[in-house]
Amino acid sequence: MAAPTSATGQVPPYPYDSDDNAHYASIISPEPNAASARSSADRSPETRPQVPAPAEKHGKLAGAADTRQEYKLVTFAPGDPDDPKNWSKAYKWYITMVVAVTCFVVAFCSSVVTSDVGGVQESFGVSHEAALVPISVFVVGFGVGPMIFAPLSEVFGRRIIYGSTLLLAVIFIIPCAVSKNIGTLIVCRTIDGIAFSAPMTLVGGTLADLWRNEERGVPMAAFSAAPFIGPAIGPLIGGFLSDAAGWRWLYWIQLIFSFVVWVLITFTVPETYAPTILAARAKRLRKETGDNGHVTEAELDPRPLKERMGVFMIRPFQLLFRELIVLLISLYMSVLYGLLYMFFVAYPIIFEVRKGYSSGITGLMFIPIAVGVVLSAACSPWVNKHYLTLVAKHGGKPPAEVRLIPMMLSCWFIPIGMFIFAWSSYPHLTWVGPCLAGLPVGFGFIFLYNAANNYLVDSYQHQAASALAAKTFIRSFWGAGVVLFTEQMYDRMGDQWASTFLAFLALACCAIPFLFWRYGARIRARSKYAFGGDDDHMDSDVEKANAREHHDMEDLRQARSYVSNP
Repeated sequence: MAAPTSATGQVPPYPYDSDDNAHYASIISPEPNAASARSSADRSPETRPQVPAPAEKHGKLAGAADTRQEYKLVTFAPGDPDDPKNWSKAYKWYITMVVAVTCFVVAFCSSVVTSDVGGVQESFGVSHEAALVPISVFVVGFGVGPMIFAPLSEVFGRRIIYGSTLLLAVIFIIPCAVSKNIGTLIVCRTIDGIAFSAPMTLVGGTLADLWRNEERGVPMAAFSAAPFIGPAIGPLIGGFLSDAAGWRWLYWIQLIFSFVVWVLITFTVPETYAPTILAARAKRLRKETGDNGHVTEAELDPRPLKERMGVFMIRPFQLLFRELIVLLISLYMSVLYGLLYMFFVAYPIIFEVRKGYSSGITGLMFIPIAVGVVLSAACSPWVNKHYLTLVAKHGGKPPAEVRLIPMMLSCWFIPIGMFIFAWSSYPHLTWVGPCLAGLPVGFGFIFLYNAANNYLVDSYQHQAASALAAKTFIRSFWGAGVVLFTEQMYDRMGDQWASTFLAFLALACCAIPFLFWRYGARIRARSKYAFGGDDDHMDSDVEKANAREHHDMEDLRQARSYVSNP
C-alpha cells in the first residue's frame, strides 16, 4: 500500500472506531494481512491512508491490485468541527429536543383523533368500526414506512428524509380536515402514517450521531418518553377540543403542531449523519483539487445500491420467521403496543359510556399513563449506570441476556395495572381506580421497550436493523388490528373480563424474558443470524472474512440509523 499522505485525519466516519478503519483498509488493500496488522494508532493523527479503488460502477472488484488507482480516504480529524459529536453541548441539546418534540407530535397525531370517533361516524353516516379505520391505517403506516425510510436515509442522509416526509404529512392533514367522505379520510391518514413514520425511524440514529456512548443516557431517556407521552396527551387535548369545536379541529390541531416541527427540523436542524457530511466534503475536495481520488468509506462499498436495499427489505422477514428470539420479543412488544391502542377505545367505554363523562374529562384519565412514562424515563439513567457496571464485570463483553434484567423487573407492572383497571371499572365505583391503573402501565412501557430493543440489538448486532424492523412491522399491524375489535370484545366479554383477559395475556408474556435469561445463550449459539462475538483470529481465507465483516459493519450502521425505540 502506498505511503500515507497529508489529510484531514485518520479518525473514521461514524459509526466505526479507529481500529475498524484499519480493518476496513484491509478489505480493499492488496495486502490484507499487512493492513490488518497495522493499527490506526501507528498513523499520525494528521494523515489519511491512500487506498486502492475497490469497485467499478457495476459493483464488481477492479482488476489486479497493481493496476488499481489509489484513493484518498476522507474522514473526520480529531476535534473536527464538522463532526456532530464535537458540536457544543447546548447545540446538541437543542437538536435533541427538536427531534424529541417531533416524535411527541407524531405520537400525538396518532391518538388525538380517538377523542371523537362518534363525530366521524355521524358526519359520514358510517358504522363505528368504519370510523375507527382511519386510526388503524395510520398505525399500519408506522410499520410500512421504516422499511422504506431507514435504507433511504443511508443513501441520502437524515435531513432530506426528515424535511420531505414531514412536509408530505403536513400537506395530507389538510384533506383529512376538510374531507367529505370516509374514503378520503382513510386514504390521507394512510399516507400520513407512512410519512410520519420517518421521524420515529430516524430519531434514534440522530441521537447516536450527536452523542457519545457515555453521554447518551439522558438524551435517550428524553427521546424514549416522547413517543409514549404523545399518545397519552392526545386524548387529553383532543377531548376538550372536540367537545368545543368538533372532530375536524382534531386535524387542524395536528396541522398546526406538525407545521411548527417541520419548520424547526427543516430550517434549524443540520445534517447529522456522518457519511453524508463526509460525502459532501469529499465532493467539495474533488471539485477544489480536481483529484477524483478523494472518497469516503461509504463510497468504497462494492455492493450496488439495489443489492443493499434488497437485503434490508427481505432480511426482517427472514429473522421474524426463523429466529425464536425475534419472533417472541416481537410478539411481546406487539401485545404491549396493542394494549396502548386498546386504551384509546376502552377508556371511552368505561368513562364515557358507563360513567357518562364527557370526552374532555375522559381525556384527563390518561394523565396517570403520562406520569408513569415520565417516572420510567427518569429511571433510565440509573438503569444505564447499572448496565455499565455489568459491562465492567464481564470485561467489556457482557452477554446479551443482561439486557433482560430491567425487563424481568418491570414486566409485572403491566398486568398489575390491567388487573386494577379491570376490577375497579364498575360504573358504581369511583373513577380513581381505573384512572390510577394507568400509572403502573405507563411506568412499565419504557422499561420493557428499551430492554427489548437493546436485547435485539445485542443479540443480532450485525443484523440489528433488520431485527428492529421485524419487530416494528408486526407490532404496528397488531396495534392497528386491535383498535377494530376492542369494542366488540368489551361488549361480549363484559368490561371486567375483557380487561382481565388482557391482564392475563400480559402476565403470560412475562415468561418471555425469563425464558431467554435461561435459554437465550443456547438459542443464539445455534442461530444462523445471531451475533457470535468478535473472532480472535483470522480465517485462512482472509479476504472473505474481511468482506463479511465489512457487510456486517454496514448493518451496524443501519441499526444505529434505525429507530431503536418505540
